[in-house]
Amino acid sequence: MADRGTAVTKGAAAASASGRRLRCGGASDSVAGPGAGSATGTSGSGAGAYGSASSSRRRACCLRASAAAPTARSATVRSLIARRGYHRASYTQRMAIDVSHGTLPFDWYVDPAVARLEQARIFARHWQYAARADEIAEPGSFVAVDASGIPIVLVRDRAGTLRGFVNVCRHRGYTVCEGRGQRETLQCPYHAWTYALDGSLRNAPRADREPGFDPDGLGLVPVAVAEWGPFVFANGDPNPEVPFAEWLGDVPDLVAASGLDLTALTFDRRSEIEYACNWKVCVENFLECYHCALNHPSLSKAVDTSADNYRLETRRWSSVQFGPPREGGGGVYDTMGVVAQGQFHLLFPNTALNVMPGKGNLSIGPVLPRGPERTYRYLDYFFGPEVDETWLADFWELDAVVGQEDRVLVERVQRGLGNGIVGSGRLMPESEKLIAHFQRLVAEALAD
Repeated sequence: MADRGTAVTKGAAAASASGRRLRCGGASDSVAGPGAGSATGTSGSGAGAYGSASSSRRRACCLRASAAAPTARSATVRSLIARRGYHRASYTQRMAIDVSHGTLPFDWYVDPAVARLEQARIFARHWQYAARADEIAEPGSFVAVDASGIPIVLVRDRAGTLRGFVNVCRHRGYTVCEGRGQRETLQCPYHAWTYALDGSLRNAPRADREPGFDPDGLGLVPVAVAEWGPFVFANGDPNPEVPFAEWLGDVPDLVAASGLDLTALTFDRRSEIEYACNWKVCVENFLECYHCALNHPSLSKAVDTSADNYRLETRRWSSVQFGPPREGGGGVYDTMGVVAQGQFHLLFPNTALNVMPGKGNLSIGPVLPRGPERTYRYLDYFFGPEVDETWLADFWELDAVVGQEDRVLVERVQRGLGNGIVGSGRLMPESEKLIAHFQRLVAEALAD
């Protein structure tokens, strides 16, 4: 199971008073608005003086079609896929091997061409955790986020509707917003192009001096956004092939069945860490506890990670591990707590959600690629009202220990994957079936 913390932590108070607030022009706004919604999904739109929702979607489609046009680079990637047997036919032929014991090719974890393909076919098309709903609860509030290399600005418009846009000015590509804040408009700091909260272009200085200038086609490009409880998710595709509810599946039901009440949880802090490894190495380490008895002795004393009691399940777009507290294990993971057994979810491709056994707790966050062999991840931690300072101190101590143990593991795996001689490995599907499921989804996406 991958680390659930360490490195840099930010308290809730520090997060709310962040010095990164606001680099997005426009007048301030103090109107109150709605909080987090239920599990719903929408796509950002560009309705307003200079655009409409349908025209914004058409613009986004045109932009994506243009970006996907054949180039020397894309031809190189296609050649790479065909040459190395990554295309769909070869993958289908390999599936029997993959399901029984095979791994993805090791060079998929080091090759820049594969990383570029993942960016286009996985991260630009799939849902991922993006922010907390309380960060954008009020009308006019915004937060700028990085969704696996896609700059996104999330906005709560005047009517309280959540919207999301690619955080790139339609003039010359400048980042429109940084940090978070509350505004009446979104203004690019470079040349003061100004956008309404629905994404439409409201003003471009000197536009009246440009014959044929059509602001209607120059709104911010929308992305799909959705909310579940206190969590906000985004998808770079404004019209996702997989609807949010389908992607989320039964995760809300499982979390509720654990005994947690999401409405009673309070955000505590964000924990961040960087690894010298490919993002898939980090995810795959999270997806199994086959390594836990040997490498996480403190965790294994508290959670029963034995093959007989540590349960693994897969869904179409997610997987879950169930870890009961060990009888007599004591410590922070109390068998008499609110949560009877731990749940560790992975929503493809990169959103991890953890519920540890014991007192009310939940952490959620994405695994974000920073290149073929660099990964950044963060987790937002929430706790129930019954949690006290003594329990929290024990929780963070164990969390830090497990996190550092996992850092050693994933970085040593990465060094081995770049060997250039050994081309693949053998999975242990009884204990690593969630990895096989994840690797199948990766291969399907790249072969698409």
